[in-house]
Amino acid sequence: MEPSLEHEVADGIATVVIRHPAKRNAMTPGMWRALPPLLARLATDPAVRALVLTGDGDTFCAGADIGSLSATYEETAGIALPAEEALAAFPKPTLAAVRGYCVGGGCQLAAACDLRFAEEGAQFGITPAKLGIVYARSSTRRLVELVGPATAKFLLFSGELIDTERALRTGLLDEVLPAGGLDKRVAEFMRVLVSRSQLTQAAAKEFAAGPVEPDRVAYWQEQAGESKEAAEGIAAFFERRPPRFRWSPPAE
Repeated sequence: MEPSLEHEVADGIATVVIRHPAKRNAMTPGMWRALPPLLARLATDPAVRALVLTGDGDTFCAGADIGSLSATYEETAGIALPAEEALAAFPKPTLAAVRGYCVGGGCQLAAACDLRFAEEGAQFGITPAKLGIVYARSSTRRLVELVGPATAKFLLFSGELIDTERALRTGLLDEVLPAGGLDKRVAEFMRVLVSRSQLTQAAAKEFAAGPVEPDRVAYWQEQAGESKEAAEGIAAFFERRPPRFRWSPPAE
């Protein structure tokens, strides 16, 4: 089976599957290059309200396919980093559903998602120190913000793998599920996400990403007033019915 990024959209959820079973779903240069345009299409698809990133079979992603890399380090980093940044910038909620190995570039992609759920037995590691690679500044800062400086240094300095218990304790994971329970929990949680206000989610995602210019704050206040999302949410609460949120990102 050729390495690929497969995707489908159903019930408001886009699912992107990393598929390279011969190499534990390691990312080839072609896969790294394919991810940003795929995410760009899904971001502008009005049928997509949230995104799940996962791996084929029992492994999330074992990193970059080192055997397929003939480029220099600079060229290799230039392929992976845009994919990570495109995932981090995806304007709708993203969740990494992890089984097995989530290592190197795989952990880099998982960290770029908003949330991470994993099945017991998954292992996480960031391994540039094993290869003499300088981890990108933006990737390092994202990791520090996620797990704190001490755990980030442990992972980056050592390249050692950690289990789901430690990943959950340090903030790398949001939930750990028993064997066989990941798909059901992810499906349940994604149904929750698509039922909520896209306005709330989009504004929260932008605010959480870092400093926001005053004009963007004013933009979201304007969107809140014009959309009447809050009025619908409050009315639904008092009428004891599911809210019918109608705001969606303006077409670009």
